[in-house]
Amino acid sequence: MEDIQMMTDDAAGQLGSYRRTIDNLDSALLYILAERFRCTEQVGHLKAKQELPAIDNERERRQLDRLMSIANDVGLSGHFVEGLMTMIVGAVVERHREIAAKK
Repeated sequence: MEDIQMMTDDAAGQLGSYRRTIDNLDSALLYILAERFRCTEQVGHLKAKQELPAIDNERERRQLDRLMSIANDVGLSGHFVEGLMTMIVGAVVERHREIAAKK
């Protein structure tokens, strides 16, 4: 018998509700990331125009410190947040370098 069939109706309803919330949050995360990347795209064009480097290590350090503090406050793993931000910033820097190479 499948797990969901073994649950009570109440538990199945709760699980469904949680899953709908998770689905909505996943969608919101993607929309937020898309907006972040639209903004960083503009930063990349400005940096290229001003001939600035694709990465500002001091800015990235300050930002990571700030986000790690938030992660601690809200109970998220610092390791997770650091990995996530490394991935996001890496994609942004790569895109900034692509933009600069076209100028």
